[in-house]
Amino acid sequence: MSGLAPADDALGLWPHLGYTGSRLDRAGLRRGEMESFRADPRAHACLMSGESVVLRRLPGFITGMEEGPGSCTALFPLAEAVSMGGRLDEACLLGLDGEVPHIALPLPAAALGALTERPEARPDLLVIDLRAIAVRELTSVEETGQLATAKAMLAWHARRSFCSNCGGRLAMAEAGWRRDCPACGAQHFPRTDPVVIMLTVDGDECLLGRSARFAPGMWSCLAGFVEPGETFEDAVRRETLEEAGIATGAVRYLCSQPWPFPMSVMTGFHAQAASREIAIDPNELEAARWFSREEARLLLTRTHPNGLIAPPRMAIAHHLLRAFVEGKDPPAG
Repeated sequence: MSGLAPADDALGLWPHLGYTGSRLDRAGLRRGEMESFRADPRAHACLMSGESVVLRRLPGFITGMEEGPGSCTALFPLAEAVSMGGRLDEACLLGLDGEVPHIALPLPAAALGALTERPEARPDLLVIDLRAIAVRELTSVEETGQLATAKAMLAWHARRSFCSNCGGRLAMAEAGWRRDCPACGAQHFPRTDPVVIMLTVDGDECLLGRSARFAPGMWSCLAGFVEPGETFEDAVRRETLEEAGIATGAVRYLCSQPWPFPMSVMTGFHAQAASREIAIDPNELEAARWFSREEARLLLTRTHPNGLIAPPRMAIAHHLLRAFVEGKDPPAG
């Protein structure tokens, strides 16, 4: 969130944007060294099975205490992660902490079941989804960022067993950052789907919408996937018009966020409204309306008299809305 200074009002300091905290060296030029990384006794690994992440409760949180911010770690010594069922043959390098490899291991469903069917055997473990980890801030911002990369990469591998060119079975390569087809020689690389998320502003009012899948009372920014042959700015204008019937003019970039559900990047914008009358697409939204700046502040602080709320602070929508509430122009870059 460079360019947005801390505030000293009731909203407190600017919160950390979820999934952006990893500072690992991705070691793109050293991915051919995966064998030595896997053999390194210092190596650490995280374990994931579909939407489930295995955490270790830190001392003081193992029994009788509610897990709170910073109460868990997602990193296990690699040998321990393998002993718990992690697939070393499907390992993906996340990066290096100094010279210490950090690796993501997929955990088969049967191995996950063995860990969860007798929780009394491992009271130090907590199995939970990544979204809940970020909302509750169970791990450090550094680890949450690493988990975002791990989840996106393992989701990609789970969907790329066979070559889309010839149908042959693919093999892991480049420390998990490529899959190769021995049959036709095609190389396959991880994909990231770009999404625009935008807050449309008209003077002291902003446009928010509600989807049926949202938590009760939650209102958020509009969003949608970028289509082929489209700029981010064009996608902002198209999605806002399609979902809410609002035309927009100037579009300004604010910030971006990895969104590993399963493998997207959210690019956040403010857009200037060029019309006012709302006409929602019921296939996308169940409601949309204009909120005043003060009412938006109440959503952020969760003090709205009608119980309405904004997304949690780990979400980019929270930051877009807060920048509007505090009258901050988006940074230049």
